[in-house]
Amino acid sequence: MRAAAAIVSLAVSVALIVATAACDQGGSESSGVQYGDCPVSGNYGEFHLSPETAGALTVRTTLPAPGWWNGDTPESVKSGYEYCMAANIAYRSGLDRVKVENAPFPEVVSGRTKDFDLALAQITITPERSKVAEFSPPYLSSTLGVLIRDGEKINEDNIRDVRIGVAEGTSGEEFVENRLKPTKPVTAFPNDPAMVTALEEGRIDAVVHDTTILLAYPQKQEGRVRLVGQYRTGQGYGALYPKGSPDKDELDRIIRQLIDDGTLAKLSAVYLGAAFGQDPAKIPYLRVDDGS
Repeated sequence: MRAAAAIVSLAVSVALIVATAACDQGGSESSGVQYGDCPVSGNYGEFHLSPETAGALTVRTTLPAPGWWNGDTPESVKSGYEYCMAANIAYRSGLDRVKVENAPFPEVVSGRTKDFDLALAQITITPERSKVAEFSPPYLSSTLGVLIRDGEKINEDNIRDVRIGVAEGTSGEEFVENRLKPTKPVTAFPNDPAMVTALEEGRIDAVVHDTTILLAYPQKQEGRVRLVGQYRTGQGYGALYPKGSPDKDELDRIIRQLIDDGTLAKLSAVYLGAAFGQDPAKIPYLRVDDGS
């Protein structure tokens, strides 16, 4: 708990410094709008959406997701990479509130519901998901990390022979089943904390999941687990929209602007790099036996 609190505290402290600078440059100070502890920039109301809820941007995600959404409930989230990304989208759209909705990940990517504006939940863009939903341009590269208990010796040569845990309905589950093809049954978990707890308790031997999500756990679990490598996927995270969303083109323009003007790079440095204390680019890359 002390480690988790330190992560959130560091992220919030740095965010507040950046937020102050943003206000000094004519950001949220000009409109008087605040979105938790998020720094916002750009021109308030430059873009125009037809939101699901009047005056608010309705965003669906899956909690908890430390670093991405700092808070365990929709009401408690005040910062994080994707929350502050949503805040900047709302700000530039002239919407004064971010309405956060929590849902299981399989439901978020199912395409069965339409009562939201966009979903931000570290969603890898895949052809299968694109059949049932719309996606924004990718805003962050996606790799799959391997988390193990500290002291264990699991690597690319023997990972197929251990008990692997994955998050239900994710690209990691698909990768393990179709690419790694382990010799032992794969266990799918409904949420990340349950999966990491199973690893700590010895019910599974390794977790294969998004690297940028797993980065938080070596610090949160006080050294009981470690991230030993990552697999390249050639994929990226995208914002998911309901199929046929009338706001897709406008939201795409906002997200491209956030990429091009460096806003998302700053949020990554604050909430992912600074909070987790580990550069994803320095984690060793693993190979699958097929040579990829």
